[in-house]
Amino acid sequence: MTETPVRPRASRTQAEFLRQMLLVRRFEERCVELYSAAKIRGFMHLYIGEEAVAVGVMSALEPRDAVVSTYREHGHALARGIPATAIMAEMFGRAGGCSRGRGGSMHLFDAATRFYGGNAIVGGGLPLAVGLALADAMTGRSAVTACFFGDGAVAEGEFHECLNLAALWHLPVLFCCENNRYAMGTAVERAQASTDLAHRAASYGMTAKAVDGMDVEAVARAAHAAVEKVRAGAGPRFLELQTYRFRAHSMYDSDRYRDKAEIARWRERDPLDVLTRRMGDGSSQARDRMEAEVAAEIDAAVAYAEAAPEEPVTDLTRFVYAEPGGER
Repeated sequence: MTETPVRPRASRTQAEFLRQMLLVRRFEERCVELYSAAKIRGFMHLYIGEEAVAVGVMSALEPRDAVVSTYREHGHALARGIPATAIMAEMFGRAGGCSRGRGGSMHLFDAATRFYGGNAIVGGGLPLAVGLALADAMTGRSAVTACFFGDGAVAEGEFHECLNLAALWHLPVLFCCENNRYAMGTAVERAQASTDLAHRAASYGMTAKAVDGMDVEAVARAAHAAVEKVRAGAGPRFLELQTYRFRAHSMYDSDRYRDKAEIARWRERDPLDVLTRRMGDGSSQARDRMEAEVAAEIDAAVAYAEAAPEEPVTDLTRFVYAEPGGER
């Protein structure tokens, strides 16, 4: 087996962090417009407010590493390096999409970047991540699998089974719990007898840490430290990334279960604004330049998606069945 060459990843600058978060934010805001225009259909779950988590964690990963995501994965995919063109085409259901238009918003997939979903079932990515890590360990590949999931997944049986197996088998998994405080419409304190989710993971004997998920640099520091330990053979690590989604659970959600004042308080800690203020003098001008670059990149992605072809009806059963001799 030929392994991906190991290339030390240089530390990201504040400007790089800000540009990536801006790309995720503006991409999703454009998706809202396109959804309202019925160009994007089906379910769509937005990452707005949580950008620091995806961007911070991805900065610690190498190309050889694997990523397993949830149905709220646009930010993960963009931060992982999947082109905005391929993601937008997938949102449109076009053959030029990263899943050939068959997955849509919730099922982004890209083998080239080892991005294994986009998984629509709550907690469904956890067993997949443990399996990927086991495969890497058994084949001697020095790779880490980063698995993202929400606080709602902590109540699922596979959460406990997978953390137990990862700890028992000493697997190279970084568990990234995006605690945005709501599992769909249920507040974490109404669903969990103990809201210290990092403590829950620590009960399986792995190092677990709670991190400010609204601060991209804090996330990056924690992720780099955790990935370094996992890659060195120290077993799995768990990060509880305390964040907040500014939008409703999905485009179909009326969002009547949250107090508007609560949303306003969290918006004061918008990760884009937190970092812009920290960058100091000249940050406003730099952000303006980035906004223009990001707008042009998203315009190009939309144009690509609109021009991309749909898969022909004759391919309807393609990839449904595996046949001897290879692809149909």
